[in-house]
Amino acid sequence: MFGANLTTFHPTLFILLGLTATHIWISLPFCFMFFLSLTGNGVLLFLIRTECSLHQPMFLFLAMLSFVDLVLSLSTLPKMLAIFWFGATAISSHSCLSQMFFIHAFSAMESGVLVAMALDHSVAIWNPLRYATILPPVVVAKIGGVGLTISFPSLAHRLPYRGTHMIAYTFCEHMAVVKLACGATTVDNLYAFVVAIFLGGGEVAFIAYSYRQIVRTVMHFPSPEERAKSGSTCTAHVCVILFFYGPGFLSVVMQRFGAPRASAAKVILANLYLLFPPALDPIVCGMKTNPKQIETT
Repeated sequence: MFGANLTTFHPTLFILLGLTATHIWISLPFCFMFFLSLTGNGVLLFLIRTECSLHQPMFLFLAMLSFVDLVLSLSTLPKMLAIFWFGATAISSHSCLSQMFFIHAFSAMESGVLVAMALDHSVAIWNPLRYATILPPVVVAKIGGVGLTISFPSLAHRLPYRGTHMIAYTFCEHMAVVKLACGATTVDNLYAFVVAIFLGGGEVAFIAYSYRQIVRTVMHFPSPEERAKSGSTCTAHVCVILFFYGPGFLSVVMQRFGAPRASAAKVILANLYLLFPPALDPIVCGMKTNPKQIETT
């Protein structure tokens, strides 16, 4: 029993290795994306808050998306830049678990907001006359606020660790931390699989069904102008979906079926999953916050 206590422990520090060999040049696009995320999402939140014509369900969902993107950026990118610029690779176990919570909880919230936006577009095109009654602001707040607070950190915290506590990423990725454990990780692996199937797969299926209904409705519009107008309202949302689910899907595939060790491609792809949506969402969605455009849509 005494010997076991010497070989297993709960580390007070983790080491984030990330892209240490190429941190000089890779830090520039990371810094640029951080700047885009802070300024773009901050401006969007300010515009939606101050412009009365933007107090509509579509833009309330967009404000929720911007808030979630800001939280994701602030919980990951400062530490990434500290690693690249100052070599500050150490992170306390509590900070690591806190970062893990924010990443997974707010990623789940972002996925939920994207589902709510798909519902918003579907109602706006399928039944526009009842749009205001089906999606009043109170309902919008309840739908957009639905997010799964995933218990990945508590699962990782209960595990015993032995030997190395070096994480091959620039942030505390759940499965990367679990792989360092010496105890049974069946519950963690099963929970991650169930969440990926029911949360990710279920929400993607709902979004696909919503757009199937949208396409069927748009195809029955009499004029090409109406079809083009309706299609343009969904363009930004489709781009945001691709930004969010595209890198995430590829990252999961590489995690499950790629080489056991984290290659540079895996690390970069995992970082893009966290960087792309917050940086590009406000640019794409910002085109829909023009009051003159709103009057014509």
